Amino acid sequence: MATVPASRHLLRAKDLIDARYRDPLDVPALARAARLSPAHFSREFRRLFGETPHQYLLTRRLERAAALLRSTDRTVADICFTVGLSSVGSFTTSFGKTFGFTPTAYRAAHPPATHRARIPTCVLQAWARPRSSSFREDKPATSD
Repeated sequence: MATVPASRHLLRAKDLIDARYRDPLDVPALARAARLSPAHFSREFRRLFGETPHQYLLTRRLERAAALLRSTDRTVADICFTVGLSSVGSFTTSFGKTFGFTPTAYRAAHPPATHRARIPTCVLQAWARPRSSSFREDKPATSD
């Protein structure tokens, strides 16, 4: 039986981080997913992906937070806790180092698309207009 390369197991741990970034993931749990010892897992993860498992997890959380800041009106604290972080102060500091803005300034710099895209009123009215039909229109015409 062929052995599976360690990089394949590391991808399993990376996929776990991508899927469950909100959860409290630690190196031992990720190492179990990769079927490696925690120390070997950390070394190999950094060698293969260029950053530690913790850095990768934090990056995923901050990317998701940025998306929520752009697309929702939820509070910064709510977004912080939603993405799996536990300190608003640490979140603000990490976000600033990564994106160059505080979360509030980032949101202000990225207004929602509704502020940029203008849809003509006639299109909105046509799209919102209810379909008026009667039960007879639903049936195909029959020839007598």
